[in-house]
Amino acid sequence: MRELTLKYGCNPHQTPATVSMKQGGSLPFEVLNGAPGYINLLDGLNGWQLVRELKAALGQPAATSFKHVSPTSAAVGVPLSERLLKATFTSDVPGVNDSALACAYARARGTDRLSSFGDFIALSDVCDATTARLIAREVSDGIIAPGYTDEALELLKNKKKGRYCVLRIDPDYQPEELEVKQVFGVTFTQRRNDRMITADDLKDIVTKNRELPSEAVRDLLISLITLKYTQSNSVAFAYDGQAIGVGAGQQSRIHCTRLAGSKADTWYLRQTDRVLELPFKPELTRPERDNVIDGYINKNEEDVTADGVWQRYFTEQPAPFTKEEMRAELDRLDGASLGSDAFFPFDDSIVRAHMSGVKYVAEPGGSVRDQDVIARCDDYGMVLAMTHLRLFHH
Repeated sequence: MRELTLKYGCNPHQTPATVSMKQGGSLPFEVLNGAPGYINLLDGLNGWQLVRELKAALGQPAATSFKHVSPTSAAVGVPLSERLLKATFTSDVPGVNDSALACAYARARGTDRLSSFGDFIALSDVCDATTARLIAREVSDGIIAPGYTDEALELLKNKKKGRYCVLRIDPDYQPEELEVKQVFGVTFTQRRNDRMITADDLKDIVTKNRELPSEAVRDLLISLITLKYTQSNSVAFAYDGQAIGVGAGQQSRIHCTRLAGSKADTWYLRQTDRVLELPFKPELTRPERDNVIDGYINKNEEDVTADGVWQRYFTEQPAPFTKEEMRAELDRLDGASLGSDAFFPFDDSIVRAHMSGVKYVAEPGGSVRDQDVIARCDDYGMVLAMTHLRLFHH
């Protein structure tokens, strides 16, 4: 198929809408179920590039959860601890840790569950039944993968009353070197960003601490490859084989870091006893619990422990999670990694990153205040690698 007609574009009033191969040949994906939308395909094709590159760089199955053309997270197939299985609502599904792809998906979906609500999923490998069982019970718009087992495909076809979008991508497809798009009737052409990110990009270490263990190399590569497909400006925190906080599309570097850092903090605090033991009413759905947990940790909109509010969610009133208790828990987090798609113009992002346990940093360098950033990293005993590679994505 060379052209696919879509229901509408970004918004319902934007019709007609199509995707096509203008240079001949067929579309590199096949629709196995449902009907993809314009934004679905933007998410799916960007997500596929991300997981394909993660698999190539690290040799492990990879997954990502995309929402509005940026990843909420990305991960590789590292087994989950019992605590993380509980925090990601996957402990009741048998065999998660027996499937590396299911591990990658559980991590990617479980990082920022509020943002992943209604996501588009990309998998680097053939979707197996265990991974499909995890996906089948989440609120999601669709998935793209190089293939599906028969059982997995049947499970996914039953989502959304049979309307769930399932795409099979040709894993051997390679696009043209030049990419073209139009904005306001003006045609833009550039070489697509086919620069592969590898461990060689982390060799220029400029701090006093030069010890970069293999786990940190893995996590820095995850953060940088995630950023390559994230709307800029952006930074990404990574830990234990997954991106734990993505700050996408902010105009200020410190705002990127604050946003990503707050997401990383929430990810970590979800795994504490205080949160894992919240006395939820059994009828609360997973999305409802996600919203309550976010409110409980971040005290946003309403304090869910306030009188007259908690009765809606809990069988008994939980103790509040104080700022002092949260700080004590976060101080246990050590060895996180931080990647940035452009240089840090000030050292304030390093100060904020330190508050979320960051020890390893990768950024392009090139700021007039590079020495201030390096000095702040030295103050905290961090390792800073200058990649000399900007990763803007628009």
